[in-house]
Amino acid sequence: MKEKKIFDAVTNVPDELVEEAKNTKLRKSYNPKTKWIVLAACLALILGLSSVLPKLVNKQGGALSDSNEALLDVVFPNAYAFDDYDTWRETRENNPIDEAFIKAINDFTYKTASQILSEQNDNTNYSPLSLYYAMALAASGAKGETADELLALLGMPDQASLSEQCGNLYRRLYIDNNIGKLQINNSLWMDNEIVWKDDFIRNAAENFYAYSFSEDFSDAKTAQLMAEWVSEKTNGTLKPEIKIDPEQILSIINTIYFYDQWINEFDKSKTEEDVFYLSDESTISCDFMNSISFTGFSKGNGFTRSSLGLKNRGSMVFILPDEGRSPQELLSTPEKLKEAFDGGEEGYGEVTWQIPKFNFGTSLELIDILQQLGVNAAFKEEDADFSGITDNVAFISKIRQETHIAIDEKGVEASSYTQIDYCGAGMPGDKADMILNRPFIFGIAAYDGTLLFIGVCENPVN
Repeated sequence: MKEKKIFDAVTNVPDELVEEAKNTKLRKSYNPKTKWIVLAACLALILGLSSVLPKLVNKQGGALSDSNEALLDVVFPNAYAFDDYDTWRETRENNPIDEAFIKAINDFTYKTASQILSEQNDNTNYSPLSLYYAMALAASGAKGETADELLALLGMPDQASLSEQCGNLYRRLYIDNNIGKLQINNSLWMDNEIVWKDDFIRNAAENFYAYSFSEDFSDAKTAQLMAEWVSEKTNGTLKPEIKIDPEQILSIINTIYFYDQWINEFDKSKTEEDVFYLSDESTISCDFMNSISFTGFSKGNGFTRSSLGLKNRGSMVFILPDEGRSPQELLSTPEKLKEAFDGGEEGYGEVTWQIPKFNFGTSLELIDILQQLGVNAAFKEEDADFSGITDNVAFISKIRQETHIAIDEKGVEASSYTQIDYCGAGMPGDKADMILNRPFIFGIAAYDGTLLFIGVCENPVN
């Protein structure tokens, strides 16, 4: 079996949220009759398909160099103001989401996040939505056992429903206004000597809003162009060092960029240095933002949870383990993680906030995690069937995600890059203290509750 390889994914959250990205590489065989492919999770378009891609237009201009012009460009959803409630409701009505799809994404989120985060002892940030979109695109071109395993992981009965629901969710989540952004970008980087399936490309364009580029993977400049694309789509928050293999023939890249402002910004004059207690019982000093709000909260078995609202109707969730409990205990199983985010006895009242400012990035290798969750055929060149993408033999060689996140008094920013190488309230009546002066769990949620990022802050200074 040929060595498997994958690209990186990055996520940042400094005052804005930026979504993640997935990388998958495809490899060429030296056999002139057979070229091997490594899958990459991302959206993309193919050269010469403008006549069959009604949502695509010829790209004019762009921030990237001329040699990196997209062959076709995607017409993205119309942007609207953060307080334009009529358009927001209309967008929801025109893009219905099935309850089964919501459950599928939630189950995927808790299964993967529990596996990933419970094994980490340092600051970690993970974008389940970025990985979901990347794997969904890969699944859209899979056949046989490969398709069955990927669809089981994604919790969907068939590829048509998966693609349609991903497209509807994309349009519902899309935000681009003067207050915030939630932008999911996908791209397909294709070997210019390979023949690709029209149906796969058309679906990627229409439901995943994918760009397409035809490149020479034997040219080192291609890696630079890919890195520039990621940096551009994540507003400069991610600057990956991408390395490509001359045998690679396909890379699917997904990026997520998120930025939003707190509904009630923190008063900078109240930010003060205080003590943060690390897991090893040592202490550090860091800056804490302070405020008091009247809002909802939940107290469960071993944790207290509350959230801060964002102006585009999303929120950032904070889960504080009880003293003597670690975040890893709450992350140890999908059921416990779901309980931490959704369970507990609800209350409403005065919440005292003390939140450390933090800014960090994470790199994750994800094939082992997905194998533990039942995906195997896609990673074996003798078993993988991606004949819906190309007639060449293809398998996923590597999946890596990089993310970055940061918060301050004004808001939150997060970004991620995943490359799969084809390789209401009642009267206040209670109180809660969200004094986050020890390791805690966080999440960034869209207005409908979709978790864009989940992470653990072990040390806000690192």
